[in-house]
Amino acid sequence: MNKTIRRASVFCLLLVLALLVRVTWVQAYQGQALADDKHNRRNLIGQYENPLGNIIVGGEAITGSVKTGGKDFGYKRTYVDGPLYAPITGYSSQAYGTTMLEGIYKNVLNGSDSRLKTVMDMLTNKRAAPGNVLTTIDKDVQKAAYDALQGKQGAAVAMDPKSGEILAVVNNPSFDPGTIAGANDEKAWTELSADKGKALENVALRKPQAPGSTFKLVTLAAAIENGLVTDIDRQTGIADPYTIPGTRTLLPSEAGSAACNNVSVRTALRLSCNNVFAELASKLGQDKMRATAEKLGFNVQIDTPVRTNPSSKYPSKKMSIDQVAQTGIGQFDVQATPLQMAMVTAAVENGGKLVAPHMVSEVTDAGGNVLESFKDPKSQKVMDERTASMIRDAMRTVATEGGGKPAQVSGAEVGGKTGTAQRGVNNSLAPLAWFTSYGKLNGKQIAVAVVIENSDTDRSEIGGGKLAAPIAQKMMEAWLKK
Repeated sequence: MNKTIRRASVFCLLLVLALLVRVTWVQAYQGQALADDKHNRRNLIGQYENPLGNIIVGGEAITGSVKTGGKDFGYKRTYVDGPLYAPITGYSSQAYGTTMLEGIYKNVLNGSDSRLKTVMDMLTNKRAAPGNVLTTIDKDVQKAAYDALQGKQGAAVAMDPKSGEILAVVNNPSFDPGTIAGANDEKAWTELSADKGKALENVALRKPQAPGSTFKLVTLAAAIENGLVTDIDRQTGIADPYTIPGTRTLLPSEAGSAACNNVSVRTALRLSCNNVFAELASKLGQDKMRATAEKLGFNVQIDTPVRTNPSSKYPSKKMSIDQVAQTGIGQFDVQATPLQMAMVTAAVENGGKLVAPHMVSEVTDAGGNVLESFKDPKSQKVMDERTASMIRDAMRTVATEGGGKPAQVSGAEVGGKTGTAQRGVNNSLAPLAWFTSYGKLNGKQIAVAVVIENSDTDRSEIGGGKLAAPIAQKMMEAWLKK
């Protein structure tokens, strides 16, 4: 054979061998990685090739699928009462991805989760029948909160203190996830993204803000647990006018100095006297305050299974004495979500035991077989039962004689705490109006937290009792009177 031809043949053979090695490497070692790559359009097409599984509320699907008639995507996601349930479902969009429960359980809902596959599915590499996600949401409590929030910008959360089940998660403004479910919904997406994306913002779970005086429940828990308060009806000896420790700054209370001078803790909670709780926090110190807050869920990542990061926060950096005092009234760098404040109230109502909050009860396959169950959630003792009892006692006074009166539910035991939180540079923004409460009737329990960010109320009239408490009342009534 000609030497030149022989060399060319060997070279070609080497090229073929190299190609075979590369093909083998790609198929045997990189195949799955390439198949799972988020940029692989075949995955997206496969996700919407068939109808998706559903998210369930009260035994009824609040999601569905409809044929598109298109070439790439056989089906797209649809929603029942989309704006009502958007903070829970999130969206499943062919163009913009998935969020909330749609994102967490994407593989279950589209049938690609390995737990759904039969032996035949594995042999044929066929996509399995999709599974379903059963939520703990109560449609009546959800609807009550949604209706009550109309005309206001804010959010609300309700949970069952005994089981940890989240009964409602509501935001206003909200959005219809069905409007961005397709592949060509740029206009709808642009509209939702306008105004800093407020409609897409999950305030209830993922927007920590100053909790104002609702945080006084945490301060009171710390004070009782550490022996600083032993009797909620004994005068505290804390004067008003009150100067913030380490400063020359007076700390006013809305009720006025005469009403808040040397009062009991019960009266201080009812009138929301800043002097009492600022002084308690300063005497406890940063470490004891933070320890109690963290037991109640602050500075902790919470998965419901929707992740609530950034988590509610009690400052861990070293603070001055005046800053610690301000945290006692829910200001300085303290931040909380409605879910977090509902957790605080739930622990108080549940005798000091905090049950992990969760909005999913079960994840099942198409046949109803359980893949995951959340019916036995973790719980921990976060305060003594006596502490919880004393706080409930004081909260009842807020609801019967104080700013929480609008939250009363006929025939039920109700306790609450109002809150108004300053925000913005030099208080340039309208204050936040908060209310958190518990209710019990005939063996049923509920804990609620509501925050109002904006409303058409005159600034001088903004307060948790006026704006947020009536919403909490509607939510508690919807659960307790079922």
